[in-house]
Amino acid sequence: MDRRQFIKLGSFITASVATGAGLTACGGSSTGPTATASGAWKFPQSVASGDPHSDSIILWTRAVPATADDVAVLTGVADSSIRVILTAADNSAAMGSNKALSGQLVADATVPLQSQFDNTVRHKVTGLTPNTLYYYQFIAGDTRSNVGRFKTAPAAEADVAQLQFAYMTCQDWSINHWGAMSSIAAENLDFIVHLGDYIYETVGDDFQLGGVESRHDKLKLPDGAYKNGSSGAQYANTLADYRYLYKKYRTDARLQALHERFAFIAIWDDHEFSDDAWQDAQTYDGSFNQADGSDLHQTSRRRSASQAWFEFMPADVVLDTAAAGFQNIKIYRDFQFGKLMQLVMTDQRLYRADHVIPESAINPATGKPLGRLGARYLVQQDVFNTVEAQKMGGATAIGLEPLATVSMLGTTQRQWWMDKMKSASSTWKLWGNEVSLLRMGLNGTDAVATLLALNSVATLAGSISGTVTATGGNFPLAAAIVAAATAGATPALAQQGAGAIMAAYAVTGSSNEARVAAGMKAGLTAAQAGIAVATYTAVYLAGSGVVAATPAALVGAGAQTIAFGYIKPDVQANKAASVFVQAAGKQAALAPFFTRFLLNCDQWDGYNSERKALMAHLKSNSVSNVVALTGDIHAFFAGSVSDDYDAAGGGTPVMADLVTAGISSDSFFVYLRDAATSLGDIAALVTYPLAVPVTGLGTLNLSFNLLDYTMGKAAPTVASLLEQTRVQIRGALGAKGLPEAQLDATTSAVLAGLQANSDFSTSLLALAQQLAGLGNNPWLKHLNTDAQGYTLVTLTPGKLVAQFKQVNKLVGSSAPATVVARVTTATVNAGSAAVSIS
Repeated sequence: MDRRQFIKLGSFITASVATGAGLTACGGSSTGPTATASGAWKFPQSVASGDPHSDSIILWTRAVPATADDVAVLTGVADSSIRVILTAADNSAAMGSNKALSGQLVADATVPLQSQFDNTVRHKVTGLTPNTLYYYQFIAGDTRSNVGRFKTAPAAEADVAQLQFAYMTCQDWSINHWGAMSSIAAENLDFIVHLGDYIYETVGDDFQLGGVESRHDKLKLPDGAYKNGSSGAQYANTLADYRYLYKKYRTDARLQALHERFAFIAIWDDHEFSDDAWQDAQTYDGSFNQADGSDLHQTSRRRSASQAWFEFMPADVVLDTAAAGFQNIKIYRDFQFGKLMQLVMTDQRLYRADHVIPESAINPATGKPLGRLGARYLVQQDVFNTVEAQKMGGATAIGLEPLATVSMLGTTQRQWWMDKMKSASSTWKLWGNEVSLLRMGLNGTDAVATLLALNSVATLAGSISGTVTATGGNFPLAAAIVAAATAGATPALAQQGAGAIMAAYAVTGSSNEARVAAGMKAGLTAAQAGIAVATYTAVYLAGSGVVAATPAALVGAGAQTIAFGYIKPDVQANKAASVFVQAAGKQAALAPFFTRFLLNCDQWDGYNSERKALMAHLKSNSVSNVVALTGDIHAFFAGSVSDDYDAAGGGTPVMADLVTAGISSDSFFVYLRDAATSLGDIAALVTYPLAVPVTGLGTLNLSFNLLDYTMGKAAPTVASLLEQTRVQIRGALGAKGLPEAQLDATTSAVLAGLQANSDFSTSLLALAQQLAGLGNNPWLKHLNTDAQGYTLVTLTPGKLVAQFKQVNKLVGSSAPATVVARVTTATVNAGSAAVSIS
C-alpha cells in the first residue's frame, strides 16, 4: 500500500504502511500530503501510542479548533483531516514540546477527523522495524502536536536479554494525587501495561470525598444519572459522559507525558463502565430489579462506555457499532516480545457471569437484597461453595458446559487463553489480569476468638492485680487463682487448687503433669488445673529473669496466658455457645462470623471453579513461568497461585500473581476500614485507632492498618510497626500544613516518640502479633493494603524482578515532591512459581 493511502478498519481506524524511503521532515519542503484542516488548532489531550508489535503501532490524537472547549461536547465543527508523520531519527530533545520533527520520515499520512468520533484519530502504521524507537507528530492546520515516541517489539524469533516496563491501574481523578505518573515518566521503559480503571465512572461518590490535589478540579458530567434520588453522587450514563471523563483525565500533563513517551498496552476493568460490573449489568446497591431478582442491565450504557474506551485508548481492536447487543468489541489479545515474553491480555468484565451469589439475593435476616456484603465482599465460603456447585449442576442439566454460569472469561475467551498458554514458545508467559487470582480468605472463628481473648486481657489484668494483694504479693499464685476461676472454678476451689499447684511447684524436679495432678487432687478439673499451671509458670518465668520484671509485666504475662491459653481455645471450640461469647452479651452479633469468609468475590475467589480449571490446564500441560500482572484491589500483593487452595496444604503452586496498588484510588484498607465501622468488635481485625500528639501541630488521629496482619502478614516487631506507619504519619503531617522540607525529619521524630508509647509498643504490638498468628493465606508472601503506587518489572531469561513502588501521600493540596516512599522487590525465578521478597 502507498504510504499516502489509508483504509478504513472497523469503525474509524485508518492504516498506512511505513517505507524506508527518505522524506523531508515537516520543517522543510515536503512531498507529503497537505492536511485539509486550516487555521489554528490544538491537541488538548496531546498524543498517544499503543499495542506495539514488531512491525506495527496504533497512533492516537484528538484535534479541535483552537477556540473550542477542551472537554465539552464538540458542536459545529465540520469533518476534515490532519496529517501524521513518523521518523526513526533521534528526536529525544524535542520530547515534551511541539517542536517540528527532524530527520527522514518513514511515514506520512493524511487521516480523517470525524465529529461522530469526537475528533479522535486512531491510525495504524505497519511495516515498521522490530525493536526500534520511533518518533511521531500530528499536524492540524498551522499547529503541530507534541512529539510522541514508542518502541516496537522485538521480532518473534529474536533473543532478548531484557525487557523493562511498568504496569499501573486505578487512577481516580477525584482522590489523592497523580504524582506516581511523574515517577513512571522518568523510568527507562520499553512500554507500559495499563490494567484498567483508567477512568472512574462516578463523581462525588463516598470513596471520592477525601483529599485531592488542587490541580484536579471537580468533575461535571454533561448528563450524569444520580445513584440515589435527585442529588449526591452521579455516574456516567451517556456517550457524552464517558467521553468527557476520558477527555478530562487526559488533560493532566503528567498522564499526557506518559502517553507521549511510551506505548500503552491497555485493557479495561470495571470503572470504565460501572463498579464491579458484569456484562452490561450494574451492581450499585439499591439498583436491583427486584421484580425478577436480577441486577439492572443497561445495554445502551455499556455500549457507550465501550465506544468511549475505543475512541480514546490507542488499542489495536475493532468496535462494530452496527452489531446488536453489548458484546460488539473484543479487547482480549496477545503480544510477542521475542523469545523472552508472550503477554496475554484478557477481558474479565464483558463475558463474566453474574457474581455467584447475586447482590439481589434476599438476606433472610432482613428480607432485603444482600447488596455488596455477603455477595461480593465478606462472603461465607460454605455458602459460596454450595451455590457455585448448584449453578454448575444447573448449567449441565440444561446442556451447557458446567462453567457457563460461573465463568469470568466466558467459554470462547477461556479456550483462547488456554490455547495461547499451551502454544507459547517464549520463556515467560505474562498475563495482564484485571482482578487477583490469589485466595484472600479469613477464618472468622479464629478471628473472633482472638479478638475476644484480646478484649479480655485488661479485665484479667485487673483481676490479677486485685488478687495479688490478697496473696501477700505473690504474683504467680494470684495469676493461677484467676486462671482457675476464669475456667469455671468457684473462688474457694480456685484458691485451693492454686495453692496446691504452688506447693507442687516448690518440689524440686516436679513436672507439669505432677503440678496438674496436684491441682486436680485439690478439686480442679483437668482444664482448670491445666490453665492454672500454665499461668503460674508463665508469671514465675517472667519474674525469674536477669532483669527484674515490673509488676505490670508480671500481671500482663498472666493475663495473656489466660486469654490465649483458655479463652481463645474455648471460643474456637464452642463458637457462639462459648460462655465467653455469652458473657460478653454478643452472641447474636458475633454468631454470623463463626465461619470461613472470602474477602472479595469480585476477584477470582468468586470464580473459583474456573480458576481451578485454568490452573489445572497449566499444570497438566507443564506450562511454566506464568506470572499474572494484576490491579483492581488498590493494594500490593505477591504470592503463588495454587491449583486448588482448598486442598490439603493449600494445593500445589502453579504460577505467581503480582498485584500493584492504584495510582491514586483510596486503598483497600481504607475501604475496609470505613466498612468495618458498622461491625463493632470485628473492626479490630482491620484498624486500630492511634492518637499521636505532635508539639506545635496538635494530635494526629491515625487508623493503624491491622488488615495486613489479619490477611497473613508476618508477625511484626516494634521496628516494623514503626516503619509500616511512616507513610501515613508523613501524610498526616502534610495534611496539617507542615512544609515538605520538614516532613521527613519530623516524621522520624514522631516515630521515635511513638516507640516509647505503650499503647503502640505493647497493646498494638500484641494485637498485630495475635492477628498475624491466625495463619490466614500463607501463600501471600507480601501484602501492603494501604498504599498507592505502581510496579516496575525487569524481565530477563533467568528471572522476573518486580519493584513495588509505594508513593507518599498528599502534602497539603499538592502531590509530594518526593514521590516514591519505599520500594519492595518481588522476584520470581525461571522454573519456579515461588515469589521471594526483599
